[in-house]
Amino acid sequence: MAGQGRAARTAARRTAGLGLAVMLLLPACTSDTAPVDPTADAVRRTLDARADAVVRHDRDAWLAVLDPGATALREAQGTEFDNLGDVPVGSWEYRVEGVRHQDGRAVADTELRYRIDGYDPAPVVASRIVELTERDGRWYITADRPGSGAPQQLWQQGDVEAVRGARSLVLGVGQDPERLRDLARAADLAVPAVGDAWPGEWAGRVVVLVPPSLEDMGRLLGAPAAGYRGIAAVTTGESGGGPDAPADRVVVNPEAYGLLGAFGQDVVLTHETVHVATRAHTSAATPMWLSEGFADWVAYRGSARGAEEIAPELRDAVRAGELPATLPDDGAFSFGGDAEALARAYEGAWLACELIAERWGEERLTDVYRTVGEAEHRDGAVEHALARELGVTVEDFTAQWRDHLRERLG
Repeated sequence: MAGQGRAARTAARRTAGLGLAVMLLLPACTSDTAPVDPTADAVRRTLDARADAVVRHDRDAWLAVLDPGATALREAQGTEFDNLGDVPVGSWEYRVEGVRHQDGRAVADTELRYRIDGYDPAPVVASRIVELTERDGRWYITADRPGSGAPQQLWQQGDVEAVRGARSLVLGVGQDPERLRDLARAADLAVPAVGDAWPGEWAGRVVVLVPPSLEDMGRLLGAPAAGYRGIAAVTTGESGGGPDAPADRVVVNPEAYGLLGAFGQDVVLTHETVHVATRAHTSAATPMWLSEGFADWVAYRGSARGAEEIAPELRDAVRAGELPATLPDDGAFSFGGDAEALARAYEGAWLACELIAERWGEERLTDVYRTVGEAEHRDGAVEHALARELGVTVEDFTAQWRDHLRERLG
């Protein structure tokens, strides 16, 4: 099973550092009369040189901006640069949001924005805090760490191996190369399957990350790993951001994914690819039952397996006389709780989308998805979409969904 965007980037910024008393917030544009901070400008030049070194694959230039006296830092950063060697970085930029400095020391709050060449239509965005020190009139980096609550990057977990598929890029650390090639093959099949079910513009390719362990998966997502135990994969991203939203990543749990058979693995990757494709049309107004149910509907579309096999937990509940009274709410999709209840929520959501596709047609299902996502607020969004696209009320649809559960699972 998979979640949607549960590791979206945090806006939090660490404001403590070195007991510095002076803060200068740098605007995006400055007028001719705006005060100039020479230290902030020098810090920006150091970070620009670091970014340029990544794009040019220049290890010496990467190390040249580090504090010459920080031996351990230089060794660690050299390893990190080497870990990035197989990643096809197309752009790398530090956007400085604020600089605090005093007595030859500085702390820069930045956004790292990087793009993988040929795969990312927009950059990935990650909060970074960079510490610097001044030596002989130059500013050198002494530390580079995630912002408060921000995720770790894959190359900080070890040497990254890259496998390019026809429509995918799989980046793994500590993985069997054949496993990465299998993932690329599955992702290459998922992309056209999603494109066939979701008519609309999207990148048409996917980037898959495979960390060394479940604990490392949690670090990539900036969240406790325990919440993803048993979850085969998740998709990171920013809902409702349009074409300029940060790029998505499918993050695979190497432990849970490996326990699935070939069919289950294909379903997981197709499900997650749906989230990548629909990201621009998914908003705060979109309920989880629609986003997760639609992703599962696409993943199971065309499968020869019946509802009883796809929805065993809900099947048992229906046959025990425990027919759900309402569509699953967002809380029912929370990770880390009752695994059977979570499964029933996904299964019920899938059957709700299946009902729309069968009774009103697949085009109407995608129309409902888009119409809900266009709403400014959650309140009334589903009601409006069901009335406009299907001609039914939420109450009518829920009653038909319950009948559908009886017919398919009873």
